[in-house]
Amino acid sequence: MGVNTQSAPTCAELETFLAGQAVRAYDYLGAHPENRDGTEGYVFRVWAPHAAAVGVMGDFNAWNEQANPLTRLEGGVWEGFIPGLQRYDTYKYAVQTKDGRSLAKADPYAFHAETRPGNASKLYDLAGYGWGDESWLKWRKDNPIYEKPLNIYEVHLGSWRRTGEDEFLSYRAIAEYLVPYVKEMGFTHVELMPVTEHPLDASWGYQCTGYFAATSRYGTPHDFMYLVDQLHQAGIGVLLDWVPAHFPKDAFGLYEFDGEACYEYADPRKGEHADWGTRVFDYGRNEVRSFLFSSAMFWLEQFHIDGLRVDAVASMLYLDYSREEGQWIPNQYGGKENLEAVDFLRTLNTKIFLDHPDVLMVAEESTSWPLVSHPVHEGGLGFNLKWNMGWMNDITHYMKLDPYFRQFNHRDITFSLMYAFSENFVLPLSHDEVVHMKGSFLNKMPGTDEEQRAGVRAFYTYMLTHPGKKLLMMGSEFGQWNEWHYEHSLDWHLLDPEQDYAKPHIQLQQFFKEANALYLAHSELWEQDFSWQGFQWLCADDHNANCAGFLRWSREGRFLAVLCNFSPVHRDGYRIGVPVHGRYEVIFNSDAAAYGGTDLGDQEPLKSEAIPCHGQDYSVTVDLPPMSAVILSCTRKFPVRRKKAETPAPAGKKRAAKAAAEPAAPHAEETPAPKKKGPAKKSAGKKAASQAEPAAKPKRGRPKKSG
Repeated sequence: MGVNTQSAPTCAELETFLAGQAVRAYDYLGAHPENRDGTEGYVFRVWAPHAAAVGVMGDFNAWNEQANPLTRLEGGVWEGFIPGLQRYDTYKYAVQTKDGRSLAKADPYAFHAETRPGNASKLYDLAGYGWGDESWLKWRKDNPIYEKPLNIYEVHLGSWRRTGEDEFLSYRAIAEYLVPYVKEMGFTHVELMPVTEHPLDASWGYQCTGYFAATSRYGTPHDFMYLVDQLHQAGIGVLLDWVPAHFPKDAFGLYEFDGEACYEYADPRKGEHADWGTRVFDYGRNEVRSFLFSSAMFWLEQFHIDGLRVDAVASMLYLDYSREEGQWIPNQYGGKENLEAVDFLRTLNTKIFLDHPDVLMVAEESTSWPLVSHPVHEGGLGFNLKWNMGWMNDITHYMKLDPYFRQFNHRDITFSLMYAFSENFVLPLSHDEVVHMKGSFLNKMPGTDEEQRAGVRAFYTYMLTHPGKKLLMMGSEFGQWNEWHYEHSLDWHLLDPEQDYAKPHIQLQQFFKEANALYLAHSELWEQDFSWQGFQWLCADDHNANCAGFLRWSREGRFLAVLCNFSPVHRDGYRIGVPVHGRYEVIFNSDAAAYGGTDLGDQEPLKSEAIPCHGQDYSVTVDLPPMSAVILSCTRKFPVRRKKAETPAPAGKKRAAKAAAEPAAPHAEETPAPKKKGPAKKSAGKKAASQAEPAAKPKRGRPKKSG
């Protein structure tokens, strides 16, 4: 193949790309329709700095490597124009290496690709889709997630639902089922496991080859836009798993793209993930940084994605990640931190939030690296949120234990509060916990079928009331017996009302629906997720009974009392402290008959007594069903009774005496927080009168907001 050495003037886009500052390199690199001197065609640009020559081959030239050579520009970018091409034409780059090899490479910036087992790129123009989600985007801009509910439903599009012949549904067909289902179930967002193009179904999308292409398994890029648009129009946010940590070694992909290390580190002690059989991006190389910055921005802008969950951040941060002594290279200071990756992540989040301060950047980071969800200017990595992997490991360990042994592992359900407000956490019960022989959410529970379902209900109630945003893997909400498998649909037949076995699954699904509705209705459960202002222990140490109790507070001083019993023992008359003297009602009981429970528990309102308990002046006794969680709301505040004075006191002293007799607000030594205007939201479940408010709860700081 001949080399065209004609030079072209350097353009601003090329300079920005080569400088490592591009966030929309996809507008310049890749294949784009263009009119040159009255001729319609496509212009191709690709970065291959070590190549001896590069051309374009495809159906249009019978895959002739010599037919359409490209011109080398500055910095190893190659360019060429081919007239007469049409959307969906397939192509690859023919890369001639310095040592004489010929490589057939898919376009790293392609917007569309063949469906596996094919792996060629396909021409596609993203323009022309008519979005209808303006109202959603405005709502997103006006409602930062820090003080809003966030309850995420994790979805793998290839296995959420399939056809009767066990084939994939298209993006548009999935929208028909997924959108109303997520809305009905009360989730606020979906998180899609990677839809970036990937060759192997078994990788679930986490080993991707197309960082700018929505997988063609389910349709075209416009079809994927339709799915996102329909979710938005229904008021449902869309998060996307994004994988900048590594890429697979498929010959047609990024792997040694021009015959040498190009997108990856050259030294295998930095550039190879032996456990995963993948290559690590070179975060110090300008062109690679531009590639990844642009991929992140691409999904947020071109597909209106509301946020990215960045996968495997820990593997990026540590040079010794999954490596033995001698298999890694210390940084310039002798440490194990990958300083280039740290700088990449900080710059990534800075650039994203500069243009889109209302999106989410979520880190799946499994270590104790500090300040992951703190702003860059405070020394943080700049993410909004971080998955709480410690909580996930503790809670899954605890729930699998026989209840007798839970008393010796009580810290599993309390330790998370030692660090709960060090980051802006998401509590995940994700796909990682329901695969590889770990069992489904339901099958983690010990005991009989009824006890297992009771365990699911109790733990999910605990999760919804624990500080932090929420994420649940699909299928858990109706008690799927089988663990998740990417090759098969969820077991929707379990919900067939004509089958005898369906009733408990339908009841469990109803529980999730009503629990989610209660979560949405009560700002106490999400308004102060990232501060001690929103949480207060009542009973953290009753390990013998496997019980825990706590309060959740709104910014206006409203509260809910939560009491969890993780044992199969019915505890009637369990006393719990409350901060206000008044009438309390059980607004949610995970043991309700409608959910398949025993229907034990208090049916009538409870009146508090002036019996101190759990550091509170008042307390109530609760009928606590076995393996359950109940939520109490104060629906009426009683006046505090005072003894009659023998002689009338002056007016000033009366006011002082009255103030002294009133119960103090929690942490009353601090300045009370200002109250918000507007009516309080009413509870889901039982209808209750307006909840009485204690003295306003003081403010102890705001969450760390990135961007």
